[in-house]
Amino acid sequence: MSVRQPSNTARARGLTHVLPAEVSLQDALAAVADPVRRSILRELAAVPEWTKACGTFDLPVTKATRSHHFTVLRAAGLIEQRDEGPRRLNRLRRPEFDEAFPGLLDLVLSHPGR
Repeated sequence: MSVRQPSNTARARGLTHVLPAEVSLQDALAAVADPVRRSILRELAAVPEWTKACGTFDLPVTKATRSHHFTVLRAAGLIEQRDEGPRRLNRLRRPEFDEAFPGLLDLVLSHPGR
């Protein structure tokens, strides 16, 4: 499995990014099954890449649970994250994920709310 680590800072060394093409359908479906994760994906789809920091999402969960959701999305190849100063910015990996799972992200993003 190919894993990308975006930088050498101690904080960023904990970030691993899996290529969507190497994610199983089961893992992709499990990642998008949770309403909080779908909310994250919808928010990311609505903004330019690398403009949304983790702390700016309106989520009804604790900070630890929020981190877990971002980890699941990274492991499923749905998002990429990078650190800029104290902020962790996010990018929806739509082109790569669409290539691996055509139509799945469109369905998830078009489904209203929770």
